[in-house]
Amino acid sequence: MSNSLAESGAQGPAAPGRKPQETDARGPFHGAAALWLALMASPLSFGIAGPALVLDDAARDLGVSTGAATWTVTAFGWGIAVGTPLLAGLLDRRGARAALTVCGLLVLLGAGLVAGIPVLPVLVLGTALMGLGTAGLTATAMSLAGSPRAMGLVTASLAVVGSTAPLAGSLVNDVLSWQATLALPVLSAVAVPFAVARCAHAAPVTREPFDPMGAVLLTALVTALVFVPHQPLPAGVCSVVAAGLLAAHVRARPRGFVPAVLVRNPGFLVSAGLALCLAVVNFGMMYAIPERLKDHTSWSTSEIGVAMVWPLLLGGALSWFVVALSARTGRRVVIIALAGLAVVGALLAVVATSPMVLLGAQALTSIAAASGQGAFAVHATSAVPDDQRPPAIGMFNLSYLLGAAFGPAIVSLLSL
Repeated sequence: MSNSLAESGAQGPAAPGRKPQETDARGPFHGAAALWLALMASPLSFGIAGPALVLDDAARDLGVSTGAATWTVTAFGWGIAVGTPLLAGLLDRRGARAALTVCGLLVLLGAGLVAGIPVLPVLVLGTALMGLGTAGLTATAMSLAGSPRAMGLVTASLAVVGSTAPLAGSLVNDVLSWQATLALPVLSAVAVPFAVARCAHAAPVTREPFDPMGAVLLTALVTALVFVPHQPLPAGVCSVVAAGLLAAHVRARPRGFVPAVLVRNPGFLVSAGLALCLAVVNFGMMYAIPERLKDHTSWSTSEIGVAMVWPLLLGGALSWFVVALSARTGRRVVIIALAGLAVVGALLAVVATSPMVLLGAQALTSIAAASGQGAFAVHATSAVPDDQRPPAIGMFNLSYLLGAAFGPAIVSLLSL
């Protein structure tokens, strides 16, 4: 956590209703220094989208089915979903240096396993470790972002890297190997030493004792939710049970791993809920648009993959400007504008047959989701006291990442 955050914690928590603009004076990561935060966060997208075009090669070399090889991607997704709140809790209690060090080591260990031992169970373990580490580095980067402009740079970098990750992964596979493609999230570790040096004198935000039961229950809930698209009935039942137990635990321990101030704060819940909805639409569109293009064009799979780059890249690039601009506009204007872009994009995807219109629809939802992740993260953390910023970032990112799991599954069900 930044020096200014530590100082604000010593002075007492800020009023829950402060404006997003007031975050501009926070943290040492402004201007060019914020680029290191973007470098630290953006490689997470390589783990999500990078393996998309190399799984067949991996399956052939491993002697398994492509479906079995996809467990490496599922393991990474589980890692980022579980790691986001868990390692944000480490940031909250031990400070930025400890969080950065632990997460960096997890990424390096996971990448070493993936690059060095081409055995499926080891690859699953390695990608899970990289997921845990990159999730923590991304949450820490967003927590250290000292202004809406810096926050926008971090979230835009995630979208930009995500838009080019499949092609980048394919090129790395051609030049090196599919193992190198799976290990691409290791690039996030490059920025860790610089970030640690910038946080040399930062202190933890809270001295609350660790809440192991809260961490276990949240991990169980997140794990069940991640598997809902794959096993709806058993995972759905487990999700309901875990949610009920976690709610009871939050009531019994309001300052535990999941702070009650977050789940009882309308401003935080609205921001996290909107980010989830925009993510569901965007990641669902990333599955639906290629299918629509197959139906209405004669393009090959590779041609569709290349065509999909520009709307996703445009969305990620424009989101940086949108998030920076959102600091000067009212919250209601931002909500209406981003929700409107997502709705228009989704409607165009349903009714349009022109490939350019379909790609434009993807661009609209990409702008909405990437901008929403940055703008609503600022709103979410502005709605809670300063000493709750790390867990707020962790829970907010968790909401957004769940959209990546639910969006494609919902589109798949609708297309049956």
